[in-house]
Amino acid sequence: MNCVKIARYLFLFIFTALCACAPAQAEKRVALVIGNSAYKNAPRLANPVNDAGLVGGMFRNAGFDTVEIRLDLNASEMRRSLREFAARTRDADMAVIYYAGHGIELDGSNYLVPTDAMLETDGDVLDETIALDRALYAVEPAKQLRLVILDACRDNPFAKTMKRTLASRAIGGGLAKVEPTSPNTMIAFAAKAGSTASDGDSRNSPFAVALTDHLPKPGLDLRKAFGFVRDDVLKKTGNKQEPYVYGSLGGSDVPLVPARPAAAAGPQANPQDSVRKDYELALQAGLREAWEAFLQTYPDGFYANLARVQLKKIAAEEDRTLATEKARLAEQEKARLATERAQKAEQEKAAAAAKVAEEARIAAEKAKQIEQAKAEAAERDRKAAEAAAAKSLAEKRALEKAASEAAAKQAAEKQAADAESRKVAALSPPPSSPPPGDLAKSVQSELRRVGCLSSTADGDWNAASQRSLTLFNKYAGTQFDAKLASVDALDALKAKPGRVCPLVCNFGFKADGDQCAKITCRAGYHVGDDNECEKVPEKKPVATREDSRRRDQDRKDAESAAPKSQATGQMVCNNAGCRPVGKGCRLGTVKDLRGVMVTTEMCN
Repeated sequence: MNCVKIARYLFLFIFTALCACAPAQAEKRVALVIGNSAYKNAPRLANPVNDAGLVGGMFRNAGFDTVEIRLDLNASEMRRSLREFAARTRDADMAVIYYAGHGIELDGSNYLVPTDAMLETDGDVLDETIALDRALYAVEPAKQLRLVILDACRDNPFAKTMKRTLASRAIGGGLAKVEPTSPNTMIAFAAKAGSTASDGDSRNSPFAVALTDHLPKPGLDLRKAFGFVRDDVLKKTGNKQEPYVYGSLGGSDVPLVPARPAAAAGPQANPQDSVRKDYELALQAGLREAWEAFLQTYPDGFYANLARVQLKKIAAEEDRTLATEKARLAEQEKARLATERAQKAEQEKAAAAAKVAEEARIAAEKAKQIEQAKAEAAERDRKAAEAAAAKSLAEKRALEKAASEAAAKQAAEKQAADAESRKVAALSPPPSSPPPGDLAKSVQSELRRVGCLSSTADGDWNAASQRSLTLFNKYAGTQFDAKLASVDALDALKAKPGRVCPLVCNFGFKADGDQCAKITCRAGYHVGDDNECEKVPEKKPVATREDSRRRDQDRKDAESAAPKSQATGQMVCNNAGCRPVGKGCRLGTVKDLRGVMVTTEMCN
């Protein structure tokens, strides 16, 4: 039976195509159908792919020479498809483009949105979308009819999240009104300018279904066909969506499918027999797809009405099945709820335990994250410290290398200079050496100049002069014999332009240029151990045993002294004897150092 049905539909397709093309063998009709549903940066659209398949099948059944159906195209694929289609329209009489998917209007211009568009800003529209003018350019070479059908007036999600780079730039809902500039050009919108279209609740949008119902009618003028499409969509959407057509055609009828030729004279087979047989095949199949295919082939007539009744019957059965399933699920839910009420206490207890466990898990997770963050921070610090240490080591090694290279270079230069000196000495007679006393004095003078000798240059090459030359060897990197003054040492000293040995000052002195100056502190300050001025600490008197003994001795000496002429007549006695109390004095009792009360002389 399946083979019979396939053969029947194949014969039906060939027969319909031949009938549609018979009256216009010279006309070439081409169509490009694009359906974008799988958007990467926006919610998926359910109907565009289905609508593209439905409309593409309509064009094929209508006898178009070329029908290309392209689904879910990105920007580069859409541009390539339009470019290839433009090449096919150069020798075509009729060119049609159908697009289903997202569209956007920016500053009065319309753009078709590929599946890979992101549209983060309004400026991205120019780079990531396809201008409607590009589609009009692709159909322009056609000779008789240029038709662009846009089922792209849906509510666009990109417009809600798009950032505006210019406040005055307008981004509208739906598509903007457009007036074609080329003759015999029509642009059909699923909804008029500024409004949005509905996808409906079924597999295909109301606009796509209406197109397949009216456009393929043989001999029906396109303007009238789109009028029927408008009426159907308004009826199905409760007057919420009104398709609109822009552009104009001439006075003659322009059908998408040419009128069928008149029947030839003489007895002919009843054309309803073929329709009836196809109807019976669809009835045997009993599937929605079979009836939809039948209606695409036979959109009008008695059997078409019967097919629509069968579709309604299938829809009613689907609704009944859905309602039955809902009732079954409701009964299951009712039973489940009854069981759950019986176990409510256990469920609440389990829920409380689950809540506590979840809170503990969240706390543990947070603690883990904190510890992980600490570990990562410690690891970053460790790496930073290692990097700093490595950098410091590299810098140190670079400095050591530079120093060694400089020393090697200096040694090489010295060797070269010594070799040159020896060469010159070998070629010229040896110069007369100065007297030893003058040589020593000259070396001492140069040592004073480079800061290695502090004493005067007297020509006496003593221990101080030897220590000075040793210091010069240390800071100049030379190796002269310090026990005697030599001409080589004198030449090396003269080659130095300034101080070589650092200035070292004795305690209490500080460097002042190339001389040592005595450190002077203000009153109350003296030079401390660090060779800096510091405040003199105050000294507090401390009583000692020696002071106590000295006071006792002074008292004894005073008591044993001879009486003075100013005595008052009172006598004071002690172990040394007695003597008169002096004038202005008197006898009194006081405690001595041991705490014993004694009588002594007290004077004012």
